[in-house]
Amino acid sequence: MDSREEKYEKLKIQLEEGFEWPTLYMFKFIIPADNEKLAQIESLFNSKEAQINTRESSKGNFISVTVKEMMMSPQRVIDRYVESESIEGIISL
Repeated sequence: MDSREEKYEKLKIQLEEGFEWPTLYMFKFIIPADNEKLAQIESLFNSKEAQINTRESSKGNFISVTVKEMMMSPQRVIDRYVESESIEGIISL
């Protein structure tokens, strides 16, 4: 098992123990200030159901993205994180 798999396995255990499912889950990301990357994040989430908030860093180099969406299971949360890895420069918090 590589470190990425271990990270997600650990996260899955924390999610299973820390939440009752389904739950409103909050994702946090930091991305370079780039509208294309912001659009890529927004496309990962259901635009009708997800609440997406953004905030630029003080120098305008980065954008903080907070997304709240109803998640049905810990695996769905992990799936979203895995999908987000394809966005260049993204940091998942």
